[in-house]
Amino acid sequence: MPFRFFISWPWTEGETEALLRPTPMKVQAMRSLSGKPACTSSRRFSSVSCRATGSGSEGASSYSSRRESMKASINPSGARSRLVAPNAIEARPDVEALEKLVRSEAAPDASPVLICGQVSHSLTKEREEIIHSMEDFMEEKVYKYLKPVEKCWQAQDFLPDPASEDFIPEIQALRERTLALPDDYLVVLVGDMVTEEALPTYMSMLNTIDGTRDETGSDDTVWGKWTREWTAEENRHGDLLNKYLYLSGRVDMRQIEVTIQNLIGSGMCPKTENNPYLGFMYTSFQERATKVSHGNTGRSAAKHGDQALANICAQIASDEARHEKAYQLICEELFRLDPDGMMMAFADMMKKQIVMPAHMMDDGVHTSRGSGAALFEDFEKVAYATETYTTADYIDIIDYLIKRWDVESIKCSSADGQKSQDYVCKLPNRLRRLAERAEKRMKKTANKQEVKFSWVYDRPIFV
Repeated sequence: MPFRFFISWPWTEGETEALLRPTPMKVQAMRSLSGKPACTSSRRFSSVSCRATGSGSEGASSYSSRRESMKASINPSGARSRLVAPNAIEARPDVEALEKLVRSEAAPDASPVLICGQVSHSLTKEREEIIHSMEDFMEEKVYKYLKPVEKCWQAQDFLPDPASEDFIPEIQALRERTLALPDDYLVVLVGDMVTEEALPTYMSMLNTIDGTRDETGSDDTVWGKWTREWTAEENRHGDLLNKYLYLSGRVDMRQIEVTIQNLIGSGMCPKTENNPYLGFMYTSFQERATKVSHGNTGRSAAKHGDQALANICAQIASDEARHEKAYQLICEELFRLDPDGMMMAFADMMKKQIVMPAHMMDDGVHTSRGSGAALFEDFEKVAYATETYTTADYIDIIDYLIKRWDVESIKCSSADGQKSQDYVCKLPNRLRRLAERAEKRMKKTANKQEVKFSWVYDRPIFV
């Protein structure tokens, strides 16, 4: 699975506003302020085809037309650095100042392009050339992190063989093993599986990235082949977890299937602006987060007596470890080729926070009952309570990436790059201090709440 949890910061909004300015992405934030689609893009980098709200006129590709069309198309993009309140648009006649609010922090020299209220296509022509120059590097250094099909494990390697005479007894043994798995563990495992099963969305997202997309669906480029073969390896993860949970009889598969369909239909919004600098920073983080999460679910399975499930999770974590190395190697090369650009991308993604694409998961019933929270929000609480993936894990990954790329020693020549470098290097310690204060507050007011998940037949879980 390529992507993992969006961290729910347990500290106050005032504290995070001063540091990260995060805005958890909500479905309703994907609409323009006027309630109409904000705009569409017809050209890749510097032009916008945008319909001005209420005017019916098309924005031309010229800079002046683009500026005018932007007045009616700004809306929340998920990062507060780009937020403009509805009344701010009417009250601010300074178009250049308005542009500054939505200009990509990761690419301040790129012309703003807005699609559905989000900054998009922030990759400049110069940086696109850098991406194109990396094809030999991908072929020689990165592609080796994918395995030939004949050397890959398959889901059937870990499941009872339906052609075997022992098929029914093996299923019975599997079901007996899973009886010891507690409901909170099952919720986390189902959440992992649902996220893995939304793989079509992740491949679609990668194919929106400028400079690396698979233009035809069968491109013979190293970037196109990487995306397809990476997807093929990842596809086994959801297959295996899905079948194992189905055979266990412990979960409501129909509700899980509804959740998967809803999630794929909702899509995802990692806020990567179709920019490979941001995209590879995102995948570098999320692949490592996935490895951590699957590793923890495996260790928990072993503690509960299901060693077969523990082996499954370990194999999936092993795949994620290979993919993590590949994406981090790409980022390492980008730091070498364009230290300022990559440093700004690192800081930009940290300010936005790394969101889990499954934040739009929905089983159709969860939000309307119980805690009233969205399914993903309650799923996060269970993951945190079971120590499957925590705030500490999130911060540790940031710290790891800083050391992995030796960020403190990178020479940035621009003021923006140096500012971003200073921000990133100080971030782990700042977050740990905030987390410690939040932990103390939580202990003082810790009152567990009953939450019901349709995935486990509404059996109550206290978090």
